[in-house]
Order: sequence, then C-alpha cells, then structure tokens
Amino acid sequence: MPNSASSTAFPLVPRKGDLTRAAIVEAALLAASRGGLEGLTIGTLADSMQMSKSGVFAHFGSREELQLAVLKAYVQRFVDEVLRPAVKKPRGLPRLEAILQRWVAFLAREMTRGCIMIAGAVEYDDVPGPQRDEMVTIIAGWKRELIKAIRQAVSEGHLKPRVDAHQLVFEIYGLMLAMHQDARLLRSADSAKRARTGLSRLIDGARA
Repeated sequence: MPNSASSTAFPLVPRKGDLTRAAIVEAALLAASRGGLEGLTIGTLADSMQMSKSGVFAHFGSREELQLAVLKAYVQRFVDEVLRPAVKKPRGLPRLEAILQRWVAFLAREMTRGCIMIAGAVEYDDVPGPQRDEMVTIIAGWKRELIKAIRQAVSEGHLKPRVDAHQLVFEIYGLMLAMHQDARLLRSADSAKRARTGLSRLIDGARA
C-alpha cells in the first residue's frame, strides 16, 4: 500500500483552472438569474468576465455544457442552504418544518433576481434536450426528499397515518410556485408571509 501521508499532510490548493471555472460559473449564475438560462452565451459571459471567448470556451466546450454547470452549481447551493442544515433536526415534523422554513427563506432571498430552479423549469418544460432532462432530475429529486421527510413525520407519529405524501408535496409545491409568481410578476411584498401561512395550514391539517 502506498504511503498516503504526503497527500494528507497538506491541504490541496485549487488549481488556477479550477478557480477560473468556478468564477465563470458564479458569473453565469448571476447572469442566468437575471436573463434566464437561455440568455446565457459564451460571448456575453466572456465580456462580463473580461475574458476572450476562447478562454471561456476552454472551460466549457458549449453553451449547453455551461448551462448544465450553472444548474448543478445552483442546486448545490440550494442543498447547502436548505436541505443540509434541515436534516440536522430530529426526524419527523421538526425536520420537515425546518426544510419548509428554509425553502421559503431561500426563495425570498432569490426574489430580487429570480429562482433558477423555478424559472428553468418554465424555460424547458416542453423543450426536449439535456437541459430539460436535468431539470426533471432536479425537481423529481427534490420532491422525493420532501416525500421522504413527510413519511418520516408519519412514522414518528407527528402526522396522520393516512396522509397522502404525494398530494401534500403537490400542494406545498403549488404554494412555492405561487410565492415566486406573486413576488416576481405581481411585485407582492407579502408573498413569503402568505406562503408561510399556507404551509402552516397544510401541516396543521395533517397533524396527528
């Protein structure tokens, strides 16, 4: 077995290429939140980064690859801010409520720019291709996490045994979409408050 001491004694320093790629993705995240994923181009991104098109192209061989990288980065941010802290709560209703509260807070912060997960789902809902496939994977995966949290709350005796987890997730998702539309399209200042009220009613109605 090779000696691994040399690989663990010192922290790994990110390579310059990795740092540049991360900076490009960060700039692309900001651009996509304002103009949508379809508004992303290698050229406009190169201009905003003060790079050459070939420099950006060296990290992302196509606009499609760039869009997918942005989606993955956004989802990772979502997981880090919403799911990861919430799963530290006790199983059952405390964890489910933490997930919902952190989701509302995350979405409320995104309102000034727009949620890429929600906006991307609208952009690609009927456009076949890798971007749509990625959006389907993301949304379906998030719904599975919500269903899992609801079923854990049922098994812990916090929610009614006959709660339809799929129906509850459908209604929860509907409130979050309404919150996004009210805030972004209608400029409602109280959309987050109304979403929290609606979520509380849903959970209270399902309590054991």
